[in-house]
Amino acid sequence: MEKNWSEVKAESSWLMFKIMSEFVEGFDKMPKIGPCISIFGSARTKPDEIYYQKAERMAMKLVDEGYGVITGGGPGIMEAANKGAQAAGGKSVGLNITLPHEQKPNEYIDIDKSIDHNFFFVRKVMFVKYAQAFIIFPGGLGTMDELFEVFTLVQTNKIDKIPIVLYGSDFWGGLKDWIIKTMKGNGYISDGDENLLEIVDSTDAAMEIIKKFYSKESLKPNF
Repeated sequence: MEKNWSEVKAESSWLMFKIMSEFVEGFDKMPKIGPCISIFGSARTKPDEIYYQKAERMAMKLVDEGYGVITGGGPGIMEAANKGAQAAGGKSVGLNITLPHEQKPNEYIDIDKSIDHNFFFVRKVMFVKYAQAFIIFPGGLGTMDELFEVFTLVQTNKIDKIPIVLYGSDFWGGLKDWIIKTMKGNGYISDGDENLLEIVDSTDAAMEIIKKFYSKESLKPNF
């Protein structure tokens, strides 16, 4: 049966409070955790795959350098990063999202640092506001969504400029070439925008980008 406008209005009011409650929980918990790096990537990456292992090592390296790790809390690259952070004795944060398939919290998230979300846009705010950098491993639509969200926010100065590191030249090289040749070539982005994305193939290279950036910048929320 179709809903009338009165029913829609009432549901919208309750929806507003649900959204607010997710923001309140995140804004209460996240500042207490301290400086973290967000790691994105495919939920479908298996433990025997090279990028799972690289994500795990990347998280361990970040912890060694004093950072916590934020992921989407699910399997694949997210699980690898949480696993590495926890194994290294660091802070392992999971921003979980309710989905009909694929997503359930992985076992390597710190119990007190697991935050559940029903709304993608609230979850994105938590990723963006409290991350000191983004390290993005190969992934699908969700990963691309997260990448271009961050890319757009930095490019438009809606958040502070922070490192956006793409891990894996074999996966990301073609995308950056397309951005330069097609997007920049047609004047759809400005000269230099492509330099907001840096591609690496090692944990050391990724860490060097972050270290270099924060040798001149302070650690703080992005907006």
